[in-house]
Amino acid sequence: MTTLLKIDFVSDVSCPWCAIGLKSLDQALQRVAGDIQAELHFQPFELNPKMPPEGQEITEHITKKYGITPEQADANRENIRQRGEKVGFAFSRADQPGGGRSRIYNTFDAHRLLHWAGLEGADQQRALKEGLFKAYFTDGQSPASHEVLARVAGEAGLEPLRAGEILASHAYAKEVRERESFYLTQGIHSVPAVIINDRHLISGGQPAEVFEQALRQIAAG
Repeated sequence: MTTLLKIDFVSDVSCPWCAIGLKSLDQALQRVAGDIQAELHFQPFELNPKMPPEGQEITEHITKKYGITPEQADANRENIRQRGEKVGFAFSRADQPGGGRSRIYNTFDAHRLLHWAGLEGADQQRALKEGLFKAYFTDGQSPASHEVLARVAGEAGLEPLRAGEILASHAYAKEVRERESFYLTQGIHSVPAVIINDRHLISGGQPAEVFEQALRQIAAG
């Protein structure tokens, strides 16, 4: 008998460990296929809710926020790139054409669009989430850009004109704020946070083995 689990994946589209965590979770779900199925929902979290639309240079931002040196920031990014490579996600290098992800941006509008995508269907929301990860981390594009967001929405099978209308308005702002507030009040202050059946929390971009073990334990009751 197959067990169905509800999974809320709380994350930000500018969070590299969220991209890694999603890939690892996918690998775990592939390993338990046949025994466990998942109903996956993407929930909003902003790492930098006060970030202006134009963003901030990434090394400047990280060194100030975490109190580390530029060299440590570079080493951390290389570690993330290598971890991504192992799970099949491509992070751009800073020395690639265009400089890769050289800035960090405000992601609130991206979350509004993801909320709409979730209303359209789980497959569309999933495709948009993956598309936004790729646009930012692989292609070095701004997740604050309405042009980028509408284009990625179209590539995810959503209506780009409708996406543009949503972005030009305040649609779903209230809903996103409410969801963000809910998870903060539940003690979620770092992402990714993987919440299973509204009860079990797995924090961080864990290896597939960790996710697999947790999924099996929870499914077994």
